[in-house]
Amino acid sequence: MKINLVDKEKKLKSGLEIIILDDLNNTKDKKVLKTLNFEAKDECCELLLQSSKIYVGCEANDYDSIAIAVATAIKKFSSTTLKSAKIYLKDTKNLKAVVEGALLADYKFTNYKSEQKKIKKQEFNIVVDEVNKKLEDTLNESIIISEAVNKVRDMVNTTPGDFYPEIMAETAKDIAMETELECKILDEKYLEENSMNAMFSVGIASVHESKLIHLAHKPKNAKKKIVLVGKGLTYDSGGLSLKPADYMTTMKSDKSGGCAVLGIAYAVAKLNLPIELHAIVGAVENMIGGNAYKPDDVLTAKNGKTIEVKNTDAEGRLVLADCLCYAQDEIEDIDYIFDYATLTGACVVGVGEYTTGIMGNNQKLKQEAVKHALASGEYATSLDFNRFLRKTIKSDVADINNIASTRYGGAITAGIFLDNFIKEENKDKWIHFDIAGPAYVEKAWGYNPFGASGAGVRMTLEFFKNLK
Repeated sequence: MKINLVDKEKKLKSGLEIIILDDLNNTKDKKVLKTLNFEAKDECCELLLQSSKIYVGCEANDYDSIAIAVATAIKKFSSTTLKSAKIYLKDTKNLKAVVEGALLADYKFTNYKSEQKKIKKQEFNIVVDEVNKKLEDTLNESIIISEAVNKVRDMVNTTPGDFYPEIMAETAKDIAMETELECKILDEKYLEENSMNAMFSVGIASVHESKLIHLAHKPKNAKKKIVLVGKGLTYDSGGLSLKPADYMTTMKSDKSGGCAVLGIAYAVAKLNLPIELHAIVGAVENMIGGNAYKPDDVLTAKNGKTIEVKNTDAEGRLVLADCLCYAQDEIEDIDYIFDYATLTGACVVGVGEYTTGIMGNNQKLKQEAVKHALASGEYATSLDFNRFLRKTIKSDVADINNIASTRYGGAITAGIFLDNFIKEENKDKWIHFDIAGPAYVEKAWGYNPFGASGAGVRMTLEFFKNLK
């Protein structure tokens, strides 16, 4: 869908008009809308063909409410054969929400449908009192952010047979070529030679070789140096601690953290943000076989910590452990280090399938991350570490276990596990984002479709934009 920013004085060809209502009394079509049981509430929508209008309800004047209202209207517009729609935007502070709501709602993933529908050429005109550079910049920025989110959705939605570690590495190369990012791809030989035994062991039984991906954006006079680390499990069978069949069917989404990191890197480069960014992804497939790593194995991570494997299905944290160590060994003077992973079902149970769990040692930094997540339209909450849960991952055999001795607080104990691989000087610079809930939801919600949502991208870019 093409989006245009249009001056109010410019005449447009007739098309649908989208009208957002917070009060039914604010329209001349009040009588007919009442007849149709329309209410000025979120996701309530009516198309009045006789007057060429789409009415959509909205209960608040915030980013999420506006974006959901526009998304609802755009879905209705897309269901027609009409070629253009417009909305008059009086309050231009809502431009970002309107653009992103439209583009994120217009996303469709139909790669595996045998009959491909012809893509309709539709335009969405956003009418403002006066077009200026600030509004044009907001429009362009929001288009890039939406493109990044939709790229991530495409990657996550792609099946494991078509998206394995080598393909993820090739995708990273393509992103680097398009955006002029530096790109380094390291193989299993590198993992072995550099004592990255935790990550290496997870992928050892797969026919697809594990890949360590490292993209870098290095503008002149960068304000900050930031490292992003993503879990890129292109498929997770659970390993020898095999998942039940119905738990395997969405495991193509276990690469969501790594895909988010690649999407963020794409947007940072396209927006040319004044930060030095390092995007690191551990692309691995966790499979079964005679040479698979086993419960009872003791693995030595890159920083020398020993890990007793209690469950091979707690593999993402093993991959992240070595990737975090690699990042801190290779990159000096880090200002922030963030990791992203669909790490635990416990996080989904604890905070729901729409919310990211944010963990770390720095309370202020976590609060900032939550604030920017909510401002971006993503739901997030802080989950705190404590001394008692820290004890539950101690091992009698090795330094730590890869799962806790308690079934409670699993999201937090996974975060505490990762904390063991953060250097002392970086403890207060690190945040762990558990995106297990919102990364892949098996129903449409708001401006998100069935499947991948692109979780993590908007919240991180919002954080970057507000760096001082």
